[in-house]
Amino acid sequence: MLQILYQEDLNPDSDIRISEEFLRGRLKHNEKLIEFGRGLLIGVRQHRKDIDEQLAEFTDNWSLARMAVTDRNVIRLGAFEILHGGTPGRVAINEAVELAKRFGSKQSPQFVNGILDRFLKLFTKDN
Repeated sequence: MLQILYQEDLNPDSDIRISEEFLRGRLKHNEKLIEFGRGLLIGVRQHRKDIDEQLAEFTDNWSLARMAVTDRNVIRLGAFEILHGGTPGRVAINEAVELAKRFGSKQSPQFVNGILDRFLKLFTKDN
């Protein structure tokens, strides 16, 4: 999912059918996983503006535009899971940190953890 969000962030006019093909291939046509991934993608897409506005409230020194594309999308994905995904906040943060370790820079895990921890405290009661 992160790869698709990354692609869409850099190419907002990209064809959504391409993301569906990528999702099917990456998840080896496992319908249960594809449905889960599709739900995350749709959710992040639908709530992106609200999530970005909430993040902008407390990321004064790190506007979304200044963040690395990978970090920005890991954070969006984590924030969506915290707010709408039914995933406990700490679990969503841990998953996002793991994505940051795998796809981000050396500093990404700590950065993502800090932003999402603050997000969790400000926007949920699950802290």
